[in-house]
Amino acid sequence: MRGEERQQGSAFSYVSPEERVPADHPLRAIRRMTDDVLERLGPVFAEMYSSTGRPSIPPERLLRALLLQALYTVRSERLLMEQLNYNPLFRWFVGMDLDEKVWAPTVFTENRDRLLEGDVAGQFFAAVVDLARQKRLLSDEHFTVDGTMIEAWAGQKSFRRKGGTPPNGPRGDFRGEKRSNETHASTTDPDARLYPKTHHGEAKLSYLGHVVTENRNSLAVAGSLTRADGFAERDAALELIEPLAKRRRVTLGADKAYDTAAFVAALRERGITPHVSQSNNGRRSAIDGRTTRHVGYGISQALRPMIERVPAWLKNIAGQRKVKHRGAARVEWGFLFALAAYDLVRIRNLEVAT
Repeated sequence: MRGEERQQGSAFSYVSPEERVPADHPLRAIRRMTDDVLERLGPVFAEMYSSTGRPSIPPERLLRALLLQALYTVRSERLLMEQLNYNPLFRWFVGMDLDEKVWAPTVFTENRDRLLEGDVAGQFFAAVVDLARQKRLLSDEHFTVDGTMIEAWAGQKSFRRKGGTPPNGPRGDFRGEKRSNETHASTTDPDARLYPKTHHGEAKLSYLGHVVTENRNSLAVAGSLTRADGFAERDAALELIEPLAKRRRVTLGADKAYDTAAFVAALRERGITPHVSQSNNGRRSAIDGRTTRHVGYGISQALRPMIERVPAWLKNIAGQRKVKHRGAARVEWGFLFALAAYDLVRIRNLEVAT
């Protein structure tokens, strides 16, 4: 007998969000790890909020929602709230009941400064790295560093001469005008810098994101964001690897862009073995037989391309190809939080594989 189609929905539901999510869903493992990390950050949240006044939306919920935005490539916070309004999976992950009212997208704007001042993204990322260390997934001796260009949320027309001087192009625009970071700045995002991805590529208003991964499972263990220039990658690499090299002698792999005499010498001064790819195209490499004759150098070179997974995931999944926020502090907050999301996914996949 053919069933009759009925359009009217039920007034009540006796199935909780917890029951609607399959037991083997990938988000279950990520939710457990996220709850563990957020519990560690409880004292940090307690210091950020006043003990009196009207209760706010729990910061744990805000961070879980932002984590979903990175994991599911949601373009904006407004679309994130739209998903949260009708998606039971999202509601379960954030910790909301099915009939609980979704908050306005401006809540993120109002709370972002508070989360920024508390360095919540950096502490969240550090807690995820510590969780991976407790699970014995990290190498403490062998690391790889790389940098990636992150396009700023600013257009080329906003890059104007400093001091308010009007453009001197033939039509009142920048055409025919020589522009540089010394004489020009973006009126939309003054922290962004005009930077080409390659020597012959188009220069865009950008930042540089820097990542250090360990070589065992390619988990990100350190990261930062800087203004874009030709020295930022090597300077950031030294700053990120130094805390990791305090306990024991370590190796650091990198691509040919890091093969300079000054960078290799700085690593050796810090007791770090440079496993940098040799750049012999028209010049002499700073890496000589003292390093290349060891088996470990070849192993580091074989594992070095694994770090490319990190910026690829950040740009294609977590929305870091062109950021939606302005200012170096806000962009770095999102970059570090996206790194934490990558590690959570990576840890879950490693545990499933074993």
